[in-house]
Amino acid sequence: MNNPFTARRAAAALALAIACSAAAAQPAADLGATLEGLLAYAKERHPELRAMRYEADAAAQRITPAGALPDPMFQVELRDVTNEMSGGSFNLLPARVGSTRYQFRQTFPAWGSRDAKRDAATASADEAARRADATWAELAMRIKTAYARYRQASESLAQTRALLDLVDRLERVAQARYAGGLAAQQDAIRAQVERTSMASDIAMLESELRSARARINGLLVRPVEAPLAEPRDEAALPSLARLDAAALRERVLARNPQLAAEAARIRAAERTKDAVFANRYPEFTFGVSPIQTRNRVSEWELMFEINIPLQQKTRRSEEAEAAAMLAAAQARREAIATETLAALGENLAALESAHRVETLTQASLLPQAELTLQAALAGYETGKVDFATVLDAQRQIRQARITLIRTRAEARMRLAEIERLLGEEL
Repeated sequence: MNNPFTARRAAAALALAIACSAAAAQPAADLGATLEGLLAYAKERHPELRAMRYEADAAAQRITPAGALPDPMFQVELRDVTNEMSGGSFNLLPARVGSTRYQFRQTFPAWGSRDAKRDAATASADEAARRADATWAELAMRIKTAYARYRQASESLAQTRALLDLVDRLERVAQARYAGGLAAQQDAIRAQVERTSMASDIAMLESELRSARARINGLLVRPVEAPLAEPRDEAALPSLARLDAAALRERVLARNPQLAAEAARIRAAERTKDAVFANRYPEFTFGVSPIQTRNRVSEWELMFEINIPLQQKTRRSEEAEAAAMLAAAQARREAIATETLAALGENLAALESAHRVETLTQASLLPQAELTLQAALAGYETGKVDFATVLDAQRQIRQARITLIRTRAEARMRLAEIERLLGEEL
């Protein structure tokens, strides 16, 4: 019969090999360019994840011993070692004493006890494997969140630098118009003030970028100052049609690693309770004893032993403990399921809101802001609008672009939370 944990370990080894190959295929200089590269790197090298895998493997090794019979016992009894009955001298050789008794004994636990203990160990091993899955889901979510902030800082910095070039252009136009007597000196001063403000924003964004890079390196267990490549374009977010709340709730209840671990804990508690209740019944020990006299076996003995389970108060306490542990495991799973579904609903609502804001910003607000800026620039160059109108239009387009970047980052962070709850990619 195939061992499910052998198959699971083989599958885990295959997945790890694929992840290692993906990490090896991506040059170190490209680390950080894509989220997939970071996840493959972490899956291969993160020490906490490796520790959880080792613990799961250790738990799987407990299954066979849990259902095994206790070791048999062998006893040698030398009788009349002083040889007083035969008038001889002291001796420890089996053929030189009065007689030697050899005893072989084997104890058999109460009926059903071994199966219950083996099933409890199997469930505990399953729980450990699910805990490892939950650890990876949590780590992957943290990496995705940190990467979303890294992308946000990088894209915001690029946009702000691009708009700084626009402000430089506005400053040149204002100075040219002032030199030609077509505008007040105040326009050039305003442009310089705006440029200084944006330079300050760039310094803050550079600090945020360094902080995000340090955060990612910390999650990857790399030196804080280790280099990371600039993020490249990623796949689009899943459409709202794929985010059906009812279907996602069913998937979370069926696949969430933490809920799966709690379900395994319940199974382990149930089988532990069965094993404890099996202690109401006695254990049996059978033995056989050949007796050697000088150089021949002269007698055979058979032995039967049974323990008498009289300490009922102790057993009742053990049974009550097992029942309480089962009830605690059931209550814990119920609480985690409620909390998980609430978190799913919260993140779904936030993700849908981010989708709507992104659509409105990209389809309406940003094009309108760009048209307003173009009209304001054209009007200022011809003297039809004042410089304040141009600056206001520049600020609007800047705000629209930063809002779009921030909204996309928020959506990716919410998606990372949902994928953590699902225990798989959407």
